[in-house]
Amino acid sequence: MSRFFALLAGATALTAAGSATAQQRGRTYVQPYVEASQILAADLEDGDVVTFTTLSAGVDAGVSTARAEAQIGLRYDRLFSWDDDIGDSDVLSGLARGSYLVAPGLSIEGGAIATRARSDNRGSAPGVLIGDPDNITQVYSLYTGPTLSRPIGAARLDAGYRIGYTKVETPDSVRLAPGLGRRDFYDDAINHLATARLSVAPFVVLPVGLALSAGYEREDAGQLDQRYEGVLVRGDVLAPISATVALAAGAGYEKIETSSRAPLLTADNVPALDEDGRFLSDRGRPRRVDYRTDGLYYDVGVVWRPNRRTEARASVGERYGSFSGTGSLSYQASQSVGIAVGVYDGVQTFGRQLRQGISNLPTSFVSARDQFVQQYNGCVFGTSGKTPGGCLNSVFQSINTTSYRARGIDAVITATRGQHQFGAGVGYANRRLHTGRLPVGVTVFGVEDESVYGSLFYGRSLTPVSGFDAQAFLNYYNTVGLRDDEVLSGGAVASYYHRFGRLQTTASAGLYSFQVGDFDDQWSAQALLGARYSF
Repeated sequence: MSRFFALLAGATALTAAGSATAQQRGRTYVQPYVEASQILAADLEDGDVVTFTTLSAGVDAGVSTARAEAQIGLRYDRLFSWDDDIGDSDVLSGLARGSYLVAPGLSIEGGAIATRARSDNRGSAPGVLIGDPDNITQVYSLYTGPTLSRPIGAARLDAGYRIGYTKVETPDSVRLAPGLGRRDFYDDAINHLATARLSVAPFVVLPVGLALSAGYEREDAGQLDQRYEGVLVRGDVLAPISATVALAAGAGYEKIETSSRAPLLTADNVPALDEDGRFLSDRGRPRRVDYRTDGLYYDVGVVWRPNRRTEARASVGERYGSFSGTGSLSYQASQSVGIAVGVYDGVQTFGRQLRQGISNLPTSFVSARDQFVQQYNGCVFGTSGKTPGGCLNSVFQSINTTSYRARGIDAVITATRGQHQFGAGVGYANRRLHTGRLPVGVTVFGVEDESVYGSLFYGRSLTPVSGFDAQAFLNYYNTVGLRDDEVLSGGAVASYYHRFGRLQTTASAGLYSFQVGDFDDQWSAQALLGARYSF
């Protein structure tokens, strides 16, 4: 059993070693730039070709020291269309992740994202996000908060607070099959999360480890005054049974309630809408409960640590009134090769799930060169084996205003070998929407969504001033309801770049396709030539 705790201490030492390495290589960079590009997008079904000229401004920045780990990639594009029927448009895309050690045991972290995402689960899933694609909307989200970890006698206290905000713009157009009414559009939400955990390691007081945890979370959303509120208290026991294996068990009390107001109805008994097409709330009527769970839950599981670089956890139990299973696997093969797998199950809202997804992303990540494809709304790959990356596909399969139970699995691998960089991510996600008490006028097509997704990235430096990278993705969506409405979306893009001092030129080409139900495939292609000047 002593080996089990040696491995646990070794894992902590490995993290500390990573911080020491960061201190040795401590680096900070800030690289603002401006860029001009010419883009050609072609619809291969009807032969339409659209040309855009883009003027862009952005910044790539990062820091890696003993106290700080952070990276940001932010870009603004102004697209000037050569087709008067499409018009000009703006695109803002970016990702930021960071953490800072304020003092021993006290740190603050945060993250933010700006991206374009699929709006309605019944509509199309285009791969090219430039111009005015159908069923695509702009999403913004950010969070921050402190984390405290310190000893209290023989025990350890871990506590944290997070505040997050999410905003979704109204999509310009969502074309649906005949007979399918519009859904309510997500607006914004602000959420708060506070957690605390007091734990004692095995053989300090007792032969087993003990922990007591508590948490409170609340989210208030703008659409129909929706609210999520959850309270949790649980206790855990960890019992080592060999040098590398321990059994775990936990039980607790949990209360979760989601509620909203009914929409304001017109004289014709249809929902009244604001100027953005969202429902107006009827504040004269009491709140209605959309979902509630209140009671005890439990789980049992196993923890396996065969060495300092490998850890696996799995647990099963009863939660939310039915069977629940979760798990994780992390394997750091080397400084530059890592694998992460996660199995999840929980009651979610779009804003809360997005905040959690951002917090799981690494503080050093790979930025794709083609900003008009699946930028930051799919898998994001890390640059080290310690933090391989994470996938946001399960969040962005569609944007729901109602709460739901989310279950699924994600797996990510990243590897760097000399001039080569590789990343791959796959996953499955299932959502069961809480739609049992929808008010008059609110339309939901289907009570269950599911998706299967995969993403690949490969980059290679050819010379000190040139290189290329390639991306590919494949997404499958299915809405289980009145009829199964399957959507298949995929694409691939390759880019080549060459630097001439501060000037960098880029050429890229991509091919994309999506199909909704029994309709014909929609094929499109894109080509880009651009020049970037870095300051």
